Amino acid sequence: MKSYQEVLRAAERGSVPDTPPRVQGKFFFLGDEKLYVRGVTYGTFRSNEQGEEFPPLKVVNRDFARMAATGVNAVRTYTPPPLWLLDAAHRQGLRIMAGLPVERSVAFLDYRKCARSIEEMVRAEVRARAGHPAILCYTIGNEIPASIVRWHGRRKLERFLERLYWAAKDEDPQCLVTYVNYPSTEYLHLSFLDFACFNVYLES
Repeated sequence: MKSYQEVLRAAERGSVPDTPPRVQGKFFFLGDEKLYVRGVTYGTFRSNEQGEEFPPLKVVNRDFARMAATGVNAVRTYTPPPLWLLDAAHRQGLRIMAGLPVERSVAFLDYRKCARSIEEMVRAEVRARAGHPAILCYTIGNEIPASIVRWHGRRKLERFLERLYWAAKDEDPQCLVTYVNYPSTEYLHLSFLDFACFNVYLES
């Protein structure tokens, strides 16, 4: 396990690879090397004056350095990380699983304008971060409630998530895109995603 000082020195030397991650079979790769993701969640926090749901840079730098020193290499955010946070992650050799909060709009498919605004949000957020070396992937939503899936119907929601997937790919063709599901809506068929992702809760 690397010490805090070793992590800082490695980041300063620029030894953190800038290769975009890819999926091959059941593994992530950076170039020819397998990437074993050891991640933690970060947030969501109270919004700052800029509307960013993250702590100040000084706190983020401290948190990320401590994460890296304990062997963490990936951080999941539930909202789009600002560029300064991505830069901070890159300095520590961390990859960010960037959340795009699609699920915040309840029953969004009932309104064309709302559905379009969600797609525009996905495009804008991915475009603003396209090619950043700290990006592990984007998540186009998190735990859309089962009641909403039943309301719209599975296929309609699947088509909408696929539309968001390709919107993200249009803006950053090399990025990885997933949706974070959970057991009560596991019946969604999302084979177009780059990899499957589930929240799993250990009840005991």
